[in-house]
Amino acid sequence: MLEGFGNFLIKELKEMIRDPKILIGMLIVPALMFPLLGSIINFATQSAREEAAKTSVLVLNNDGGTYSEVLISFLNSSGVKAFVVNNTSPEEAMSENLLSDYNTTQFMEIPANFTGNMTQYVQGNSNVKASVNFYGVFSVGSVFGNIGSSIFDGLVERFNRQIAPNAITTEKSTIIKGEIQKGVDPRILSGLVLSQAIAMPIMIMILLSYSMQIAATSVAMEKEEKTLETLLSLPMDRFAILLGKLSGSIIIAALGALAFLFGLTYYMGSLTATMALGASLDLVSLGLAPSFFGYLLLGVSLFVTLLSALALAVIISAFAEDVKGAQAIVGYIYPFVFIPSLALMYLDINTLPLVIKIVLYAIPFSHPIIASKAVMVGDYWTAVLGIVYVAAFTLVIMYAASRLFATEKILTAKLKFRGLRKRKERPSEEFQ
Repeated sequence: MLEGFGNFLIKELKEMIRDPKILIGMLIVPALMFPLLGSIINFATQSAREEAAKTSVLVLNNDGGTYSEVLISFLNSSGVKAFVVNNTSPEEAMSENLLSDYNTTQFMEIPANFTGNMTQYVQGNSNVKASVNFYGVFSVGSVFGNIGSSIFDGLVERFNRQIAPNAITTEKSTIIKGEIQKGVDPRILSGLVLSQAIAMPIMIMILLSYSMQIAATSVAMEKEEKTLETLLSLPMDRFAILLGKLSGSIIIAALGALAFLFGLTYYMGSLTATMALGASLDLVSLGLAPSFFGYLLLGVSLFVTLLSALALAVIISAFAEDVKGAQAIVGYIYPFVFIPSLALMYLDINTLPLVIKIVLYAIPFSHPIIASKAVMVGDYWTAVLGIVYVAAFTLVIMYAASRLFATEKILTAKLKFRGLRKRKERPSEEFQ
């Protein structure tokens, strides 16, 4: 029944392996991309460890008693560099910019009755407990950007074990845009914001990959079925043909992305529903939801980026001989979509080395993700400058695509690789 199947399978595999477009797009690119992504994650976690190892905190010592000195000594002995300021309220610390002066993003307040409460608890009065207040500056840039709250929890737990079990309770607050939000744990807030921020990079990856495949397949199918000549001979502007293909690809890709985003939103909502405190946080009241203008900028950024990706896919697919070749060639662009999207989930671009920062800013597909984080905290200039850059890039690509459609070159363009096929080609035939 399956006679000859083995020989036919070997023949098919040989043909695919000999096709350099498939070899590069399907094998070599993923083999390079995923180790690079692993390196990015390792860099992020290593940076987090280094930040944790040199954690510093501003201590507002409003107690001045014995146990407050013991707690400060414990912090220093645990590897936390404690900068002590006496008799200063949290509001005064913020108004005087003490966090900037001491180059830290968190401070701890030891209340005036700390030593008295600790003394009563140690002497057996379990109804009286001491408390300390923790304040952390919220950052939307990195998944590891708000680990100070977790470190502080561990330190208090260790201090309780050494002095008296459950002697100290903690109250946490978050500093958002320079304002103190009482009772908001930075760790829980970070987890809630992150769960929502993950949707944007994933949506961008899906939207761009779908749309580029659709645009590339549309052009390659016309070439493969020999209908492109008829299409170009119609009495209509060729730039209108280009815009028609781009617009159709955008609409189909957008519908697919919206369906995917709907499912992803439900999935992420089911995960965050178990976070009782996190679910009760109102991001709008905390100033962490984009305004209407912010959403408008984000939409414009996504649109111009999508347009540039589609135009780029049309140009590249014009050098393919068939649909299979076009899909393989478009795969060359995927690392420039996936790597920035996944990297910016974990990393704050402002904390990266200058060279990496320049590379990420140079890749146009990075800017919608950068804009999504910027508009969340009201940084509209970052989004605007990104739109200007991507729009300029899009105009260049659109011009190149229109020039390609304006000539008959689109009918004969082919991309060949010398030295990867059995037959030899002359240098002048490498690009036709």
